[in-house]
This record gives sequence, structure tokens and C-alpha cells, in this order.
Amino acid sequence: MIIAVSAAVTTEWESDIAGLLARLADAQGGLLALLAEKRRLIIARDHQALASLAPMERQLAAELQACQEQRRGLLDRATDAGLPHESLTDLNGALSAAARGRLAEPLAEARKRSELVRHECLAQWVAVQRSVLHLAQLLEIFATGGQARPTYGSGIGSQASGSLIDQAV
Repeated sequence: MIIAVSAAVTTEWESDIAGLLARLADAQGGLLALLAEKRRLIIARDHQALASLAPMERQLAAELQACQEQRRGLLDRATDAGLPHESLTDLNGALSAAARGRLAEPLAEARKRSELVRHECLAQWVAVQRSVLHLAQLLEIFATGGQARPTYGSGIGSQASGSLIDQAV
């Protein structure tokens, strides 16, 4: 259901939404740049440089949280005004056709950047989890001397497995 909004109110809503989207675009752009740098450092295995990114991560997290609070405030105001308030897209749908047209592209770009952030975070999580699994497997090899434990029974494991540790040690 689209509720008609007066031109003066539309301008206020449009400027508030546009301001939030501009702020969000800056924060998301910074986060995407940070994630690209993290990916580069993960590949290079530069743990010290990765740790040095923590202050920037905290700053971006705080800015994204502030954007979320600003969004919540806008949607609360929309609720009080009797406008659609489930999302910014819904709220934009209640504005004039001209305002809807001007905000459609920034809203779509914000969604696209959000999808890219989720994708990059997932890819990095998978890479880190694989590294942790690899380290766990190495520790198990070191702890067992490279000998596989039998799956069934109480016999000695297969002697055909390899070992990373010198057999003479």
C-alpha cells in the first residue's frame, strides 16, 4: 500500500534517506577496501599486518552500527507518520515518483555492496577455517608420529602412511 506524501515532506524524507545512503556507501566502501586488504594479508600469511587492521575494523564497525541506528530512527519516524516502515525500500515506495526514482539506484547499490561484503566475509571465513583445520591435522600428525590409528579393533594402524617427522627421531 503506497501512502501519498506531500512534496515538502517528501523532500525531508528523501534528503534523510539520501544522507543515510551516502553515509552507508562510505562505510561499506571502507569495509570492502579493508576486506580486500585482509584477503591479501591472509594469502600472504602476514599475521602482524592483519593484527594492525583491528583499529580500522573497530572504527568501521562503529560507523556501520551508527548507520544501523540512523536507519532504525528513520523507520521509527516512518512508523509514527503512518508510512511503510519495514525497510528503506518500503519507505521509498511511499515517496513521490521523482523521489523514488532518485533513490532507487542508491538503494540498489547499497544492497549490492552489502551482498559483496557478505560474500567476502564468507570467503575469508572459509579460508581461515581451512587453515585452522590444516594446523589441527599437522598437530595430530606430530602427536601420533604420523601413524594412523585403527578405526576398528585394537591392532596397530597402517604402516603405509607417510610422516612429516624424520623416522630416525
